[in-house]
Amino acid sequence: MIFYCNQTAFQEFCGFLKKISGFMSWLIILSFALPIFFGLLFVMTRFVKHMKEEQNMEIESIRDTLIDENNPVGLSGEELEKLKQQQAEAQKHLREVISKIPVEEKDGRLRPAFDKMKKLQDEESGNATGNGKGADGGDKA
Repeated sequence: MIFYCNQTAFQEFCGFLKKISGFMSWLIILSFALPIFFGLLFVMTRFVKHMKEEQNMEIESIRDTLIDENNPVGLSGEELEKLKQQQAEAQKHLREVISKIPVEEKDGRLRPAFDKMKKLQDEESGNATGNGKGADGGDKA
């Protein structure tokens, strides 16, 4: 034999490779993956730049496409003002209706007073039907 190999040196080298194989495997994959990734990224940016020039395009920024806080549905100026006015009127009406509901404090919490509401409804219905006047405005007799 021309080539002489020391068996123990070879075994030591194989043991060393086994120890670092877990560490080296992901490095090898990463060393191939990163250049491919950056190469594709470069090609994509060149392609987008070329298509912008070719088609005379202007790409909008993401900020322009975000929803406007004051106009979330994209209404025109007067439509938006009408909607705001309607909402303000609805809020005002809602406040009026809620303020007419009688409340009482029970256990440190405000709760609707159902008995008072029932009395108010009975009084209103009693005033409308039993006020002592007929349909012609005269007294009942």
